[in-house]
Amino acid sequence: MQALFAAVLFGANAPFAKILLGEIDPVLLAALLYLGSGFGLLGLRFLGISALREAPLARADWPWLAGAIAAGGVVAPILLMYSLRHTPASLASLLLNFESVATAIIAVYAFKEAINRRTVFALSCITVASVILSWNSSGSWGFSLGALGVLAACIMWGIDNNFTRNISGKDPFSIVTVKGLAAGFFSLLLALLLGNSLPSWNLVLLAMLLGSVTYGGSIVLFVNALRGLGAARTSALFGTAPLAGMLLSFLILGESMTLMFIAALPLMLLGTIMLLYERHSHIHVHKETIHEHKHCHDDAHHEHSHGASLAPDEIHSHLHAHPAIEHEHAHAPDTHHRHSH
Repeated sequence: MQALFAAVLFGANAPFAKILLGEIDPVLLAALLYLGSGFGLLGLRFLGISALREAPLARADWPWLAGAIAAGGVVAPILLMYSLRHTPASLASLLLNFESVATAIIAVYAFKEAINRRTVFALSCITVASVILSWNSSGSWGFSLGALGVLAACIMWGIDNNFTRNISGKDPFSIVTVKGLAAGFFSLLLALLLGNSLPSWNLVLLAMLLGSVTYGGSIVLFVNALRGLGAARTSALFGTAPLAGMLLSFLILGESMTLMFIAALPLMLLGTIMLLYERHSHIHVHKETIHEHKHCHDDAHHEHSHGASLAPDEIHSHLHAHPAIEHEHAHAPDTHHRHSH
């Protein structure tokens, strides 16, 4: 469900950002949204409001985080910006739906994430529905180097999603704060180099507030979903964001419901339901592992003891070892079940 809530928050950004685009240049608005997510979470941490007893980022996590920032926060936006100069908007909007597919392909072939026919079918339904929602029959068409650049940007975001998955067991507030500030300052520098002028401080604060909720909250939920579902399934569910955005556009901006929306809705719902209720059971082996993440002692994977007694459902975080075990139970592809079938 966290992936769906993340999609709703991210989808909510579009109708509100559309209002601000009349006053703020696109690259500068992206910078303010990213900075809002970073500073917003930093402010919550300063006030003592942060993720509950999450594992802190360790030295081994920083290369993954740096790679995610470089791929998704630096390279992908540059590729997209230059590609849009040579690509019709209608074609670009369709090609951007390739991000979920790229994420799944990288997850399966590079990181050996398990995926079955049900997941492939669900991902296909959501991708096709996103294509339908993006369709613009009046737009111009043509395949070019610009289109290849958009696909390359999607691949970079797919790498970002998979790199982030590898550290999703750590504090999501820290992950998103660093990503938001790094990507935000980079985009701000880019906007200034492009000659974008700063709007009034009221608009700056409004844009950052929007980013703190729709970007910050969304990405925190996305990181949490990655630890329970893996990159392929989380990205597929996150692909429902255009649906949430359109629904809010109908309610907030008074836009009329289109035939494309009606056609895409059943496919989007079918794919979402199939992913939400996916569980499978088989005999599987867990190799011996030592890691740190938030957990409690109410499942078969966390039966270790402490010097001080803890209730089975008391959440805490520390470095702990998982002995090798072979068993069978119903499970999702979470942090402890990323084995292949």
